[in-house]
Amino acid sequence: MSSPVPVTDDVLRPTLSAVDADFSVRIPYSGVTVVGINPGGFDDLSGSAQRAIREAGLIIGSARQLDLLPVGLTAVLKAWPSPLVPSIPGMLANWRYQNIVVLGSGDPMFHGIGTTLAREFSGEFRVIPAPSSVALACAELKWALQNTPVVSLVSSPTPAIIPLVDAGQPFLILGRDRSTPQEVARLLVEMGQDSAQVTVLSDLGSVDCAVTTSTASELTEPPSSLNVIAVTPVGSRSLLPGLPDDSYDTDGQLTKHHVRALTVAALQPRQGQLLWDVGGGSGSISIEFLRSTRGTKAICFEQSELRRARIRNNADRLGVPHLDVRGAFPASAPTPDVVFIGGGLTAPGVFEGCWTALKPGGLLVANAVTLESCSLLYDLHAQYGGTLTQLAVAQSHEVGSFRAMKSALPVLQWQATKPL
Repeated sequence: MSSPVPVTDDVLRPTLSAVDADFSVRIPYSGVTVVGINPGGFDDLSGSAQRAIREAGLIIGSARQLDLLPVGLTAVLKAWPSPLVPSIPGMLANWRYQNIVVLGSGDPMFHGIGTTLAREFSGEFRVIPAPSSVALACAELKWALQNTPVVSLVSSPTPAIIPLVDAGQPFLILGRDRSTPQEVARLLVEMGQDSAQVTVLSDLGSVDCAVTTSTASELTEPPSSLNVIAVTPVGSRSLLPGLPDDSYDTDGQLTKHHVRALTVAALQPRQGQLLWDVGGGSGSISIEFLRSTRGTKAICFEQSELRRARIRNNADRLGVPHLDVRGAFPASAPTPDVVFIGGGLTAPGVFEGCWTALKPGGLLVANAVTLESCSLLYDLHAQYGGTLTQLAVAQSHEVGSFRAMKSALPVLQWQATKPL
């Protein structure tokens, strides 16, 4: 459907200074309504959504969304500028006195404009959702929506899909543009997932909807930039901590996989938590902290520039490109919920800085191998409490034609909770 051309600021409704005292009485609703709209357009909307649009004085959305509206509306149409977020206060300045509709794609509270407004907009707003692109995709694929993981590549890099590939369960990807499906296919091939099934669903909810299925190695470019990608991996790799040591590029500064599994378990990751990993080495603790629990964040501090490059490479290859890698431990980083000290424990100010920054009720875990660092942990345990555990691991080793158990250096682990 064609629509009026979006107009500019100079024809917007009057500002507050020009609004008479009974303006709010003369319109049925004054405020912001977020309406989800799919490519099917206005005719596919619910009655309440259509009514909100007809009664609006100002409608804001993308140029594509505005073009879905019918002709004859009395509202001023306004396209979001780029960047969007800084423009929100000005665009919604008269929300108390003007009936405003903000258009979103599908369900605005699912990776949409509704979540942005909830974060950036100080006023109240109501939401009238349409089916999300994920709901439409699951309906097309006959997949159970409640059992289908989703990752958005609109704002995340392509390696963010790796943990879902490793999990081995079919999942959906929200595409960024026309190139996203082929980026996904290239990564799958690099992971040895050549035969993974990839379905690209374009323009869901419209008459132009197209669905194509192929293997990762045979995928072709989709017909539209509006796409959802369904991936069915072949094989899996556990997301539990304790990946094989050869999963990492390392110069030897690596927490070995048995101790790593016990250390991440000791950190007790929970959704929403921020970890400080001090003395990152190869980044294995923060990487597996992030892989084990979705919705977590981590900052990995490592003084060596070469090791920082390795950590970033390891994070990308293992599917946590959002790992924040920094240099020497600073005092200006965001406040952590959890701290792990794996290196630099005996350096002046490291423990004190970590303990001071840690949130009350937060958890600190430190590993030590040398006599000097172990001695420090005994002293810290005596002063701050917590628990001390010695981790001793032995593995089979060939001795001529026989086998024997060879012990690794024991690790002393201290776990302490900061008092409330």
